[in-house]
Amino acid sequence: MRRREFILALGGVAATPSLLWPLAARAQQMPVMGYLGALSPSWDVQRLSAFRQSLAEAGYVEGKTVAIEYHWVEGEYDRLAGQAAEFVRRRVAVIFAGSLPSALAAKSATATIPIVFVMGADPVKLGVVASLNQPAGNVTGIMQLYGALGGKRLELIRELVPNASLIAVLSNPKNPNAEDHLADVRAAAHAMGQRILVFAVSAEGEVEPAFAGMAGQGANALLVADDPFFGVQRDRIIAQAARHALPAIYYTREFPAAGGLISYGSNTVDNFRRAGVYVARILKGTPPSDLPIEQPTKFELVINLKTAKMLGLTVPLTLQAAADEVIE
Repeated sequence: MRRREFILALGGVAATPSLLWPLAARAQQMPVMGYLGALSPSWDVQRLSAFRQSLAEAGYVEGKTVAIEYHWVEGEYDRLAGQAAEFVRRRVAVIFAGSLPSALAAKSATATIPIVFVMGADPVKLGVVASLNQPAGNVTGIMQLYGALGGKRLELIRELVPNASLIAVLSNPKNPNAEDHLADVRAAAHAMGQRILVFAVSAEGEVEPAFAGMAGQGANALLVADDPFFGVQRDRIIAQAARHALPAIYYTREFPAAGGLISYGSNTVDNFRRAGVYVARILKGTPPSDLPIEQPTKFELVINLKTAKMLGLTVPLTLQAAADEVIE
């Protein structure tokens, strides 16, 4: 098992003596929450800050009134089952699962320890909960609705590149939501008469060959499907898109903030904040089955005009006006 990393300071990653106490000793004084992350500590900094803040507002301050043990797998989904099982062995009070793969691993590991998730897929369709209003069982959480927006993202990138004869789609077949996402994109492509070509990537060494394949096939634009692994590979994907002059649309603002072109999706930082509220309610005694699945009501469009200029693209003023954030 790879080393476990602990984050305590808001907005940063640091070790602290309070989290090095034996778990049994800590449990006598405060509840212990297990954080099962499919990404990396660096990716989760802002999301964790919002998560901790909502916990603190409910009276659960990390290191004082709640202990949090973190496991990240850096996009390697096959490690999640073992990490979830360790939380069960340690009898944590609640498990927070920050993605669909994490939620599925946690659900497979325990039917009794409460689980709070944040995921982009439909938890009912994937069997994570019984229904949105009455989740039943030990699992509840926040839907990000990332996967369901694939068709909308295809429309947006087509608006930016109206003459695109071929739009590549980057997908991770190891994500349980991959096929549903692709079905939505394919339906949208058929409706608008757009040719698309899917490139499967599930390992770091497959990123560059996939982009070379896109260039070889004559792709004019790129849609990156929502996936935690792609979050871990964010900088590499953005660099490859720039190298091959491919206008790309992503699922969360972290990509255009790091130099990507455009994104459309719910605000993941806010989603983690809301998940923290649910964790706090469970720690206070509310059963997960009494907490309905929350869904976002607002989606944000973020455009990086500097990147657009580098790609020689003119962003329509109507699209700029509709954007929630324009990075210049």
